[in-house]
Amino acid sequence: MSAALAARNFSGFPQDGFAFLRELAANNDPAWFKPRKDRYEADVRGPAVALAADILSAAAAAKLPLDGDPGKAVFRIYRDVRFSPDKRPYKTHAGIVLTRTGQKSDPGLLYIHIEPGGCFLAAGFYQPDPPMLAALRQAIIADARGFLALVKRLDTAGLPLGADPDAVKRLPRGCEAAAGTPAEPFVKSRSLVIRRHVADAEARDPALVATVIDFYRSVQPLLAFGWRAIGGR
Repeated sequence: MSAALAARNFSGFPQDGFAFLRELAANNDPAWFKPRKDRYEADVRGPAVALAADILSAAAAAKLPLDGDPGKAVFRIYRDVRFSPDKRPYKTHAGIVLTRTGQKSDPGLLYIHIEPGGCFLAAGFYQPDPPMLAALRQAIIADARGFLALVKRLDTAGLPLGADPDAVKRLPRGCEAAAGTPAEPFVKSRSLVIRRHVADAEARDPALVATVIDFYRSVQPLLAFGWRAIGGR
């Protein structure tokens, strides 16, 4: 059976999963984690995979462009500490990424973040490679009025395109036309991402699947703009 046809089995992210993540945050070391890995699989990874499967099934029914393998869509718990001063070995959240092709690296993603007190949904173009980022910037400049109208509609719907903390300080070469215009902050951005806070109570509810689908449907205008800009890549 394909991922899109997977049976619905998400019953809400369990209290035990939140408890495990809180305990892991206080005991982030292999000596604590390894004897409790079965708890992680049952209370964190298992529900996350079920959530991914149900989102894919609901997206297929709604004819929304979303694909992926539920198991592969859930990020590993292990942190890559090779080049980080933070040597804590484990993530203290569950992360799920889905895209229109099923490839995690595909531009225009949907991300679900489960963390006690810090759950959220995100969608958009997160730090695309230089050619794609350049294409997005040029598309904004070429149709600034249309892009800004799109941003205003999303903002009115309670889905603001937030400021990018990693935005460049100066306009990139070739983007001078945006100087002094309302589009300038977006052209300086390295990412175009919309976030929606999710309360822990929402994450514990099976209706989280519908919440994610509603969010993904609502951000389609931004994703469609970006996909057009990069030429369907």
